[in-house]
Amino acid sequence: MIEVRKLVKRFGAKPVLRGLDFTVEEGEFVALVGPNGAGKTTFLRVLSSLARPSLGKVSIAGFQLPSQAAEVRRSLGVVSHLPLLYGDLTAEENLRFYGKMYSVPELRDRIEQVLELVGLSARRSDLVRTFSRGMQQRLAIGRAVLHDPVVLLFDEPYTGLDQEACDMLDKVLREVAGRGRTVVMTSHDLGRVQDLASRFDVLAGGVIAASTTPSGLGSQNLLDFYRQALAPGVGRLI
Repeated sequence: MIEVRKLVKRFGAKPVLRGLDFTVEEGEFVALVGPNGAGKTTFLRVLSSLARPSLGKVSIAGFQLPSQAAEVRRSLGVVSHLPLLYGDLTAEENLRFYGKMYSVPELRDRIEQVLELVGLSARRSDLVRTFSRGMQQRLAIGRAVLHDPVVLLFDEPYTGLDQEACDMLDKVLREVAGRGRTVVMTSHDLGRVQDLASRFDVLAGGVIAASTTPSGLGSQNLLDFYRQALAPGVGRLI
């Protein structure tokens, strides 16, 4: 579903991604972890077609980036650090706007389902600019799943969410993963992603430095694996 080969992303003369290889099969849930500044957000921006690769091959759902960016965007649902919603529209109007962009069938019913899923049914008619940061993030999550995309990209989606909203997001992630959708998520909350993902990749030094699965962890927890992956002189653990 996602194939990345020898990806390089530079900002000026500074390389952030350095020949990164990354493959995700249909239905996999990959948690992408790594230290601050490792390039996780940059990598997701490349996957979501918001940044162009400097070198390398990127393919999502059979479409190539950057040449088929429009087709890739129709296949994706994206949640980033910023909600990127229209503050002078209501929650329902935001979803209707995006639903029409993606030609979502039976849009009214789908909006009802999504508002209930993210716990915003009671605030459907309120302007988004009156929402708290956490409520805006809830709506951004609803927008991402509205058109039932085959690939979902989540960049630190728990940022700004209270415990109830975090539990809601867990439910959403389990629901989309249970329907065979492909998920890539960055997060600093290793305990939470250990309970959700089917694979864990550590991004460090501009490449995937280590990768494992829940069964591969054995009795080890993800934090221990992560620390080992970043230890000086350990090398790749893939």
